[in-house]
Amino acid sequence: MKLVGMLDSPYVRRVAISLDLYGIEFEHQPLSVFSTYDEFARINPVVKAPSLVLDDSTVLMDSSLILDYFEALAPADKKLLPQQASARAQDLQLIGLALAACEKTVQIVYEHNLRPAEKLHEPWLDRVTGQLLAAYCALEKRLADGADEALTQGALTAAVAWSFSQFTVASVVNAGTFPHLQRHAERLEEHPAFKQYPIE
Repeated sequence: MKLVGMLDSPYVRRVAISLDLYGIEFEHQPLSVFSTYDEFARINPVVKAPSLVLDDSTVLMDSSLILDYFEALAPADKKLLPQQASARAQDLQLIGLALAACEKTVQIVYEHNLRPAEKLHEPWLDRVTGQLLAAYCALEKRLADGADEALTQGALTAAVAWSFSQFTVASVVNAGTFPHLQRHAERLEEHPAFKQYPIE
């Protein structure tokens, strides 16, 4: 089984950490959707990270779909999503907010790094930045209410998202404004599964 993609992608990283927590053995193949596009395309012509090649050569893509597959296979003591409906809804809310933060962070990074400076569209950047900060404000409130104690998929994804934003757009997202998120991420970054797959 191979997980394809770079760990500087929060989507790849959340899958790698989750597979480790599920106890799934896999090979990490750190291909870039930019610098190794052709090699990636030979594995998955869509060139979407993460891509996961199962033992029977089935290729799964999209972090949430990959994790849904392994969550279904996981024994009860390894599941990362709560099984009780209301607790599951709360965890899915965390995941949704964290993935929105990842998406908006990526959009900001791409706008600055892939678009020529003279073509930057400030109204679009302002909108995306507002959405990013709104997601983190909601996560900060949830974590202030004690939503981070168990290592669920929601807690995991929130930490991965925050670390990614701090790695890429720290000037946009001031860590001092979100102390609960910062503490939460610092705590989980000390977990062996997070250290095994560091952001890079």
